[in-house]
Amino acid sequence: MKNSIILFLLFLSVSFASAQELVWHTDAQKAIEQSIKSKKPIMLFFTGSDWCGWCIKLQKEVFTQPEFKKWANENVVLLELDFPRRTQQEEKLKNQNYQIHQAFQVRGYPTVWFTNAVNNSGKINFLPIGSTGYVAGGPLKWIESAKTILK
Repeated sequence: MKNSIILFLLFLSVSFASAQELVWHTDAQKAIEQSIKSKKPIMLFFTGSDWCGWCIKLQKEVFTQPEFKKWANENVVLLELDFPRRTQQEEKLKNQNYQIHQAFQVRGYPTVWFTNAVNNSGKINFLPIGSTGYVAGGPLKWIESAKTILK
């Protein structure tokens, strides 16, 4: 009986932990498919993961926090568009990220765009909703800002 309870608690904790994990897509096509299927907007995170101090700060203070994970799982499909300086990327990923960067006219990092993806006869179009960046005050302040944009 004791072993059964321990196994149940272990299973429960693993289930809860995995439910709070986020899926950050790097393949735009997969994120678009998920967005259309789930009817959730895409959150595009333009980052310089290995050099941008504000990007790293946003990741640490907001995107890794349980409040953000819960909110993101319920409200958006996540797409990370990384522009590293020291880390190598495949050419296909670089090209994809650059094209989306150009489409949204990103001027600095971190930039977060919320957008809907629409499939028009096989051609995908982004319908921008709004953008933000680093918001001081932790995950709850950032989520409040994101909710305002998504209204």
